[in-house]
Amino acid sequence: MAATILVVEDDVAIRDMLCFSLKHSGFECLPVGDAEQGFGLIKNQKPDLILLDWMLPGMDGIEFIRRLRANEFWANIPVIMLTAKGESEDLVKGLSVGADDYINKPFSPPELMARMKAVLRRCNPAETDEKQEIKTAGLVLDTKSHRVTADGQRLDLGPTEFRLLHFFMQNPERAYSRGQLLDHVWGDTVYIEERTVDVHIRRLRKVLEPSNHENLVQTVRGVGYRFSEA
Repeated sequence: MAATILVVEDDVAIRDMLCFSLKHSGFECLPVGDAEQGFGLIKNQKPDLILLDWMLPGMDGIEFIRRLRANEFWANIPVIMLTAKGESEDLVKGLSVGADDYINKPFSPPELMARMKAVLRRCNPAETDEKQEIKTAGLVLDTKSHRVTADGQRLDLGPTEFRLLHFFMQNPERAYSRGQLLDHVWGDTVYIEERTVDVHIRRLRKVLEPSNHENLVQTVRGVGYRFSEA
């Protein structure tokens, strides 16, 4: 069954181009011109993913995401922001309020389709959680027994560090802001300071240090953190 994509974009030409590309790639497209129309449609038909323009008439994209994440029935809908804003602080702001990814205008349809498919895979538990074991560079995380080993030696992780490592190992090679890590690892309804992420990152690195795996958790200046072997 084709995934349903809600397109919230006030520019008619861009909206039509997106719908053409989506339908050509096998998706179902639900186009609207502003945030209120978007929420009106979501009430009747929950989409699999939302493509959301940052600059909208009335309610902007940031406020749209805040309102979406505050609703228990819609909070798990993945969102990709379409933005002409290229400054890192603007992008971090979008990720911090709960966007799952962003793409800068102008963009190529093939790039957008690839990013969409990646987000849908990450946000679909049936696809991302099939394997009991996740392996990276000698680290093995077992989702059933809730254990982690490094080169065969068991590591003693707290529950939060386990979830953080689990998320990182499922989503390598991409930078995440602290706000986005809070949403994915702690949950949208948990209101804690972003510095809490730094505390748990330090704890996770300390556990990984004896086996020389601490460098897998990398700091990305101006953004947040990334899990990478490179």
